[in-house]
Amino acid sequence: MKSKTEENQAEEQVTYNHIHLERKANIRVNISKSVKNKLRKNCTCSTRKAKKTFTGFFPVIRWLPKYNFKENTWGDIMSGLIIGIILVPQAIAYSLLAGLKPIYSLYTSFFANLIYFIMGTSRHVSVGIFSLLSLMVGQVVDREVQLAGFDLDDDVFKGIKDENATNIIMNITAVNITLGPLNIECGKECYAISIAAALTFMAGIYQVLMGIFRLGFLSIYLSEPMLDGFATGASLTILTAQVKYLLGIKIPRSPGIGMLVTTWINIFKNIHNTNFCDVVTSAICIAVLVAAKELGDRYKDKIKIPLPTELVVIVVATLVSHYCNLNEVYNSSVSGVIPTGFIPPKVPDFSLMGKIAVDAIPLAIVSFAFTISLSEMFAKKYGYTVEANQEMFAIGFCNIIPSFFHCFATSAALAKTLVKTSTGCKTQVSSVVSAIVVLLVLLFFAPLFYSLQKCVLACIIIVSLRGALRKFKDLPAQWRLNKIDAVVWSVTVCSSALISTEMGLMVGLVFSMLCLIVRTQIPHTAVLSHIQDTVFYEDGERYENLLPLPKIKIFRFESPLHYANKDYFLQSLYKKVGMNPGLEVIRRTKMEKKLTKQNGKKEEMTNTVNNDIHIELVSKKNDLETIILDFSCIAFLDSPGINTIKGLLKDYKEVQINVLLACCNTSVIDALCRGGYFGKQDKDIHKMLFYNIHDAVQFARQKELSITDSTV
Repeated sequence: MKSKTEENQAEEQVTYNHIHLERKANIRVNISKSVKNKLRKNCTCSTRKAKKTFTGFFPVIRWLPKYNFKENTWGDIMSGLIIGIILVPQAIAYSLLAGLKPIYSLYTSFFANLIYFIMGTSRHVSVGIFSLLSLMVGQVVDREVQLAGFDLDDDVFKGIKDENATNIIMNITAVNITLGPLNIECGKECYAISIAAALTFMAGIYQVLMGIFRLGFLSIYLSEPMLDGFATGASLTILTAQVKYLLGIKIPRSPGIGMLVTTWINIFKNIHNTNFCDVVTSAICIAVLVAAKELGDRYKDKIKIPLPTELVVIVVATLVSHYCNLNEVYNSSVSGVIPTGFIPPKVPDFSLMGKIAVDAIPLAIVSFAFTISLSEMFAKKYGYTVEANQEMFAIGFCNIIPSFFHCFATSAALAKTLVKTSTGCKTQVSSVVSAIVVLLVLLFFAPLFYSLQKCVLACIIIVSLRGALRKFKDLPAQWRLNKIDAVVWSVTVCSSALISTEMGLMVGLVFSMLCLIVRTQIPHTAVLSHIQDTVFYEDGERYENLLPLPKIKIFRFESPLHYANKDYFLQSLYKKVGMNPGLEVIRRTKMEKKLTKQNGKKEEMTNTVNNDIHIELVSKKNDLETIILDFSCIAFLDSPGINTIKGLLKDYKEVQINVLLACCNTSVIDALCRGGYFGKQDKDIHKMLFYNIHDAVQFARQKELSITDSTV
């Protein structure tokens, strides 16, 4: 007699199978209707749809008319002023990384803030100069300037040898230089900003194309350990590049592969030329900046407005350098002339695009990855949403449009965004305030920084790297938490620092993807046991006091089943359940032959091979009767995966072992139905597919009892 509980479970199982068969019958109709509706929706044009598209491309139109002056004005003005004050010294400092004059960094900060205000969907991120991007731009600029024949540290044209060159000019005095196929219309500075602008334009084009083709989702493949490792490795490169300014020594810049090692070798070779004035200035500035940062971090809850330490240091250092004549007396390197006003816009030089097209790809990826990740992080924190593809357009045009105004690549920056939120920022109106502050410097105050020592700028850059360099301290904890993530981080750091920044990004991305592939190819597998007095089953190796099931094995495979891991699936299953059906058939065949030879009854045995009599003559290797496959972790099956399951069913059937499926999602069930796993018209689905593991176990036990009763 069946108990009431068993009858209920049987009814639930029948209902589950009936619902699935109905779903399968309706799915074709629903697909055709869905396709027609989607085509009709996307192919029709209306005023409402055009308006929605326009406001979606310029989000400022949607939120600015609703701006709450009473609640938002004070916070936006204060955060905008503070970020503007911070932007000025950072922009001047990061020009060292980009290998460009400070005026171009100020242009970049000004235009990026205005454009993101119009096109961005995040209320809080601060877009502008970013040390990592400045470094990447600087490496490309250094390489191309050097290839063009300029000295990297002086505005002197050395000349280059080229098979196609018809004319080589060794000294640059005129405005126009003709060098065979290469036409340089100005000196080193002009050529450098031309390279940077062309690079920025190409990066922006890539980002806009990614937005058009809805590729914003690609950012999910840039894992957090990889991005952290990339930032840390690049920080080591940035630190190395600034050491020569701290020491006041002149060494050749070493763009390209192995820059970090080459630079340190040159530093130690020239250490005897150290400028002690720069060393003393650097020590004082670093001490003041670090102390101010530590105090700010410790008392950030009490100090509502961050101290503009960088600006104070720059102002004081400039005054000391000017009135003590440090450049003339101690030969200390200074920033030099920073002009006021704007240079007329210029179309990026398309003849340079071929040289930097490949370099713009990692620049575009890093820029959009940091912008989107920061936008989503702060949107989640403050309870609103951002549009990933619109962010791609926004950051793309933050690169395309400024490239016409002698600017270089930009992105969102974490440090400035944190300051922005901590000072009461509510909307992107704060970006307009920051742009106004930078504009005032561009128009009036830029020349005042003439006597500012470069070592002071280097100190600001180095102290800003504290957050990234502190990641080394977190490595042991990361290793304990997840060893694979720790290895991804370490590999990315080493490749970014020791090879090059661009190669580091590529190596880190490829290595993290390989780790993901390996984890899906070699996932965790388990044989489940019964949790006493419940209807639940878990891994017997991970938990204690679980009850193994006699004659039944429950196998869990914690990954989708596809062509790349189907062999591992079979090997793991055979090992866990203790039986390979192919080897079992061979073993039984050998034993049959042995028994036939011993009894001399070959003909009699041949006539009974297809019956069940040989089961009694040939003993089983174990008492396994049913295998239940827990498909709760299998998200999908491809064609090789379906064929693997079908082959498995056939092989175990030959050795009289039942295979049951449990906890399948609908996509897996549909795939199995299409593959004919459940027989013609899925007539055996109720005998092979179960809603949960416990139902499958109960079915296997009932079948075992019915067989036992029939043999009594």
